[in-house]
Amino acid sequence: MSTGILERVVLSLLLSYIYIVWRFSFVMRIDWLAIAGGVIVLILFAGLLWGLPNYKVYARELNGKAQLREAEWNKQIAIEEAAALKESAKLISEAEVIRAQGIADANEIIAGSITDEYIRYKFVEGLNDGNTEVIYVPTEANLPILEARG
Repeated sequence: MSTGILERVVLSLLLSYIYIVWRFSFVMRIDWLAIAGGVIVLILFAGLLWGLPNYKVYARELNGKAQLREAEWNKQIAIEEAAALKESAKLISEAEVIRAQGIADANEIIAGSITDEYIRYKFVEGLNDGNTEVIYVPTEANLPILEARG
């Protein structure tokens, strides 16, 4: 039986019970305390039949709202994490630009300070130090003058 039919059956039984008690109350002497107890039990039973399905709907609604709030919270967390990653990437790229600028400045300084005499000095120093390195000294024709091996 569905809940709606049960509610109607219980309500009709309650009304029938009340009608029968009212009709016989004139004929017989009835204990009104027992009647009131029976009516209260029937009312509680009817309330249970009505309230239980409604409570299930209410509980499902609350569960759905909780899941929705949790999903919104997870979405907010994901947005904040993405924003943090974006900010981190920006700062890393700025650091790389600063580092590259420093390297470019250092190369510029080094390029301005290297002379032919310094290169010849390093060549001679390499010959005297006994390393097994091969040193090529470029000339005007881009040919090596000497190959030094240890």
